[in-house]
Amino acid sequence: MHSAPERESAPPTAADAVVPPPRGGGRRHGSSHRRGRPRRRGRRCLVGALVAAGLLGSATFLLDGGRSDASDDASSGGPRPRNTARVTPTPTPPPSPTPSPTPTKIEVPSTGTGTFVAAHATGAKVGHGRRLLRYVVEVEGGIDLSPTRAANEIAGILAAPRGWTHDEAHAFQLVSAAQPHDLTVRIATPGTADALCWAGIHQDTGGEYNCETPGGVVVNLKRWVRGSPTFDGPIHDYRALIVNHEMGHFLGYTHMTCAGPGRPAPVMMQQIKGLHGCVANAWPYDGNGHFVSGPHVP
Repeated sequence: MHSAPERESAPPTAADAVVPPPRGGGRRHGSSHRRGRPRRRGRRCLVGALVAAGLLGSATFLLDGGRSDASDDASSGGPRPRNTARVTPTPTPPPSPTPSPTPTKIEVPSTGTGTFVAAHATGAKVGHGRRLLRYVVEVEGGIDLSPTRAANEIAGILAAPRGWTHDEAHAFQLVSAAQPHDLTVRIATPGTADALCWAGIHQDTGGEYNCETPGGVVVNLKRWVRGSPTFDGPIHDYRALIVNHEMGHFLGYTHMTCAGPGRPAPVMMQQIKGLHGCVANAWPYDGNGHFVSGPHVP
């Protein structure tokens, strides 16, 4: 499959209706059904161990919403409490004006240290929206991924003309961990990502998926490094799909599906689960500034 010019997942069948994006800050609307708690005894053990290690922090992971690509359920939107999982700050230089993609040939261990290193990188405000979201980028310790390079790449994605800043309701700013912030973007090994997603929203992400949790976004290192078999574009574009999809959930958007064969897939479609006739696409808006939409997933 071919990616549309200028990165996660896919639900049921396509329909012909096109649904406009949320207005007034993108508050999300709950679905008619709620998440059930999977029967995962082993998951309880993993989470318990990570709590003992100081990973899961305190009450920031309240079960008040959040989305993962393992589920089609909707959840509540709006800014979340700050995440307080243990972070080991490491001073790093400020972001470069033209960040390059982080490497794709690094090892992806099944699980990591459970602690995070924050990128002490800052950036200018991007977008002119009334709602400014200040975000911090953290990378799990012990993996060969620079927090600064990851933060630079994410900042570039959020500043892109076809990204969420095209919606004048929102603006973004990369800040350091020492500054007040509204959410945290974490890149974690599959095992740690699973534990965070389970603790935050009780979703089993199976070592494969990303999720949005109370307080931020969890990116599975496996997806960040290896991309997806349904997306054959550049790895940077797939990372853009990850960031735009999960940030879309944070802004209040729910899952969509393909609007018709040959159409660009909505960024809120679970493209990793199949394209259903659509063309892979990493951006919320097309080249003409139109929101790429599709039928909402029930």
